[in-house]
Amino acid sequence: MDSVIEELFSYMAENSDKFYDIIVGCDSSSGEEPHFPVAVVILRKGEGGRFFLKNIKYPTSAKKKFPNWRGRIQEEVWLSIQLALLLKEKVVKKAKNLSSSLNYQLRYIHADVGENGQTRDMIKEVVGLIRGNGFEPKIKPESYVASVVADRYT
Repeated sequence: MDSVIEELFSYMAENSDKFYDIIVGCDSSSGEEPHFPVAVVILRKGEGGRFFLKNIKYPTSAKKKFPNWRGRIQEEVWLSIQLALLLKEKVVKKAKNLSSSLNYQLRYIHADVGENGQTRDMIKEVVGLIRGNGFEPKIKPESYVASVVADRYT
C-alpha cells in the first residue's frame, strides 16, 4: 500500500495544477477458485491516468463462502470499501505532510451492478453499503473501474 501511495503522489506531482480522481472498484471470477481483482484508478482530468491492481484469491474451500453470484457481488463491494477507507486514510495523512497543495478527490467506488441483468435487484443494497461508508457509488454503465478495469483480470 505504501508504494501505491508513493506512486499516486508522484503521478499527481508531475502535473500539480491538474485535478485528479482516485477511484476504487472490484470484480470477481465465477470459477472454482474465486478471485477478486481490486483496482485503484487515478485519473488526471482530460489526460488519462494509471491504475493499480491487487488480485485477491480465495482457496477452493472458500467456494462455500460464495455459494452464488450475490455473495460474490457483496464481497466485491466490501473489498472496495475496505480498500477505499484504507487508501483515504493514507492519502489524507500523506497530503497533510506535503507542503504543496494537490487537487484530488477520493470520493467514488465503482460497483459491478446495473439496471440491466440480475444485479438490478442488488442496486439499493450496494448503493447503501457504499454511501454508508462515506463514498459515492457509481453503477453500470458508469462503473468502469469495476466493470472494465478490474473485469479484465477476472
